Amino acid sequence: MDLPTSEQYYKHSVESFDTTTLLANAARQRDERKFQDVLIIDVDSHHYESDSYGEIIEFIEDPVLKQLAEASRLVNQRGGMFSMGRVGYQDIGGRVTRYPLRRIEPTPKDGRHRDVHLTHRWMDAMGVDYTCMFPTPMLGLAMHPQAEVEANLARAYNRWLVEKVLPGSSRIKTMLFLPLNDHEAAYRMVQDFGDCPGVIGFMVTTVRHKPIHDNDYMKIYALCEEMGKPIGFHSGFNWDDPLLKNCNRFIAVHALGFTWHNVVHCTNWVVNGLPERFPKLKTIWIESGIAWVPWLMQRIDTEFRMRSSECPSLKRLPSEYMREMYYTTQPMERPDHANDTYLLEATFRAINAETQLLYASDYPHWDMDLPNTVWDLPFLSEKAKRNILGENARRLFNLDVSERFPSYKPPA
Repeated sequence: MDLPTSEQYYKHSVESFDTTTLLANAARQRDERKFQDVLIIDVDSHHYESDSYGEIIEFIEDPVLKQLAEASRLVNQRGGMFSMGRVGYQDIGGRVTRYPLRRIEPTPKDGRHRDVHLTHRWMDAMGVDYTCMFPTPMLGLAMHPQAEVEANLARAYNRWLVEKVLPGSSRIKTMLFLPLNDHEAAYRMVQDFGDCPGVIGFMVTTVRHKPIHDNDYMKIYALCEEMGKPIGFHSGFNWDDPLLKNCNRFIAVHALGFTWHNVVHCTNWVVNGLPERFPKLKTIWIESGIAWVPWLMQRIDTEFRMRSSECPSLKRLPSEYMREMYYTTQPMERPDHANDTYLLEATFRAINAETQLLYASDYPHWDMDLPNTVWDLPFLSEKAKRNILGENARRLFNLDVSERFPSYKPPA
């Protein structure tokens, strides 16, 4: 059976679906740009944990929820009570073929988890040396009406990941999911998993209604700071959000949602003085692009100059704290015309991109970015390109990259 395409050049059969073949053009770009000589660390990639729900359910500790999960799975292979399905059209009407076909791709039966093999295939094709891997459906888990479900499923997923997946590759890292709707469970998560091999930080999904500056979370942030583990705020979309219900097209929900959720939580993080309270805690804003950052800097600074009494803990302008935070590239907004490159260059300057911007592919999602989206920017020096593609992340996470680069030296 052939995949439906309008071009015979791209014609291939469903049975022959393979990540390496799919990313042949990425491999060509890798070789043309000699990425084998460049340290590339992808700070945001994904796998589909839903494909392994049967394995994850075995790690659920609550016996009642485990039984409910097992029973619902017999009826609905998508997870039943644990389904995090959200209305959306990510596959663009089936044209992004890796969405429906990923499950049929064969992998070796050598004891390593299937996700490790699939991850290595796309990493090698792009020239990525190390990646930070996140879940996909679980990014909507904070909206589950039962806090105990979020806590139990997050813990089961985290245990499964550190025990079954991460041991299969020293190149795959993760920032583990924090179920903030149960702050005690989230605190125990940091305690129990913070020192596990491959865990380089913790992740909060910003598709949530409880504010991240709630006092319940302060001991979580304090422990992360004490352990030297960064915390990443990963955005998403939610068409059920009362504001986004005004949109009648998915393109609008996607364009606004991924930005808006991080805008709200980043604003609250700053104006409530969290950077002053936890000065050594590194924060990363993930999968919301970068165009929003200069706008928010200017907007909050303007308000702060007129109403600084409402932010008594701040000792500097809000933008100064934001310039010390980290941001991921994907999906990086790029101008259509070469003459408009100055807009992107101004954004890079505003956020101190040479030291604070981190490369992210977001693979295998439909709006993924290859490393050349950074490497090909004409206004960046080679040092800046190398920093953004790998060195900034290496420094932030204190990664040992000697396995891939035995004599690695930071860009001069």
